[in-house]
Amino acid sequence: MREGGTFKRTYEPQQAAAIVNMPAYLCRMLTDEEKEFVDYWEQNRLLKKKTLKQLSVGLPFGVIFVLAIFINFFSGWDKRAQMIINTDPSIIIVLLIGALLIVTFFVIFSARHRWDLNEQRYRELIARRDRESHP
Repeated sequence: MREGGTFKRTYEPQQAAAIVNMPAYLCRMLTDEEKEFVDYWEQNRLLKKKTLKQLSVGLPFGVIFVLAIFINFFSGWDKRAQMIINTDPSIIIVLLIGALLIVTFFVIFSARHRWDLNEQRYRELIARRDRESHP
């Protein structure tokens, strides 16, 4: 078919994706779940980036990890570790500082990682929405 000197063709999303070498999932409209996520993230993205809100994400895992280290250290299965604890009691202070650093790392890393994943998903959905609204 020819209209105005050009050929006019209509393609299904999968066909169009194959022509422009793009994955087929990028050529569809946003689902309701994706729209809800975009609305939610637009409202809460700056709130979720604040440090105080990040404690609830990685704190339980960090504490469990440190507790496992302390249980392993104080269980007595490693005789050399027991000798070090008995000869130098200040090592417990070093262990506590190390435990606080481990928990802090888990809290900050897991929260930032989750925020980055959500931000990346948000930007991809916004780009896809804009591309669909302005072909």
